Amino acid sequence: MEKEKIILGIDPGTNITGYGLLMVRGTKLEVMNLGVISLQKIQDPYLKLERIFNRVLSLIDEFHPDELAIEAPFFGKNVQSMLKLGRAQGVAMAAALYRSVSIHEYAPRKIKMAITGQGNASKEQVAIMLVSILKLKELPDLPDATDGLAAAVCHHFQSTMPESGKSVKSWKEFINKNPGRVKS
Repeated sequence: MEKEKIILGIDPGTNITGYGLLMVRGTKLEVMNLGVISLQKIQDPYLKLERIFNRVLSLIDEFHPDELAIEAPFFGKNVQSMLKLGRAQGVAMAAALYRSVSIHEYAPRKIKMAITGQGNASKEQVAIMLVSILKLKELPDLPDATDGLAAAVCHHFQSTMPESGKSVKSWKEFINKNPGRVKS
């Protein structure tokens, strides 16, 4: 019998938080749901955090994920932006902890590397590779949701194919190390 696992991926943000739910059955990956938590119309920063917490909690209660994969805030020059992102990440993590869901954190470059083989890939490149990896019919029109889904797929790869997180020098080397992730 194939083991099943559900991974909730989160791309935290204070204006838009993206999420993707991934069902893993053996080696098969299936998108269960993806979407965004839209926060642009909420002015109060604490109400934004409450909204993230409540929505992540409702996703956990509805889909019962086994694990949470979340994108870590990147280190930039704007300290205020980093603090806001850290708070958004923290409340999403708190929701997972509240429901005893294990948490796995990945740097943005690590996620991009796991999905595309390039740590500096664009959002569009990540989305295109996800379409290929997950055999989706079309490119999702929600970049933040796609980023949340990418965190979930990255976590799956990291937990099942540790070779995928290592640096490679060329596409040929990446394909050789990851034959199941690339279409012929």
